[in-house]
Amino acid sequence: MQTIHDEIVPAKAPWSQVIAAGDILKITDLEGQQAVDFLCYDANDTGDRYSTMNTIKVQGNVYIGLDTVLYSDSGKALMTVVEDTIGKHDTIYGCCSTANNRLRYDVETTETCYANFERILSGHGMGKEAIVSNVNWFMSVPVLPDGSAGITQTELQPNSFVSLRAETDVLAVLSNCPEIHNPCNGYNPTPIKVTVLRDDAHADHRESEILPAAFGK
Repeated sequence: MQTIHDEIVPAKAPWSQVIAAGDILKITDLEGQQAVDFLCYDANDTGDRYSTMNTIKVQGNVYIGLDTVLYSDSGKALMTVVEDTIGKHDTIYGCCSTANNRLRYDVETTETCYANFERILSGHGMGKEAIVSNVNWFMSVPVLPDGSAGITQTELQPNSFVSLRAETDVLAVLSNCPEIHNPCNGYNPTPIKVTVLRDDAHADHRESEILPAAFGK
């Protein structure tokens, strides 16, 4: 595999890039215990976006792990998990937001994953309607037999990673979560690394589109 893009995403920052069909997006938790909120869209029809419900129903499991296919609203396969050092990732708790932090913790915040998604998606001509229930990589939300659920602090090893193969041209969007009011980031947001890999046989035929990362707080 050839590395065609390798970048550190600062703590609390958003990131996006079009991943060409067949390319691999690797997300690495450099220091451990860092949640990464993630959405993806058909790059050729961004109205067709990742669907939590289709993904859960097709695989019959509320967690995402090795071999999970991320499906869109239309039922199109967007990305497949091809490597995973964690085993299961959250699909149900969504992203932090100003409203959510006010309701849950009685605090007013401006640094949130929802705000990150708004900012990074605006660069693609997309609005709030594009923000749907997302994947939370490296985040543990156990669901108990009585239906109760909550974020738990899990000791994750530095350099834990998940790799996803694009099944079509995909716009991948993430927020390196800034939340400090629950244990999803160990109360200390840290940088992550994103890497795009391409099979050597296709490396000379297509270049992924590098888009502004829109870093900032």
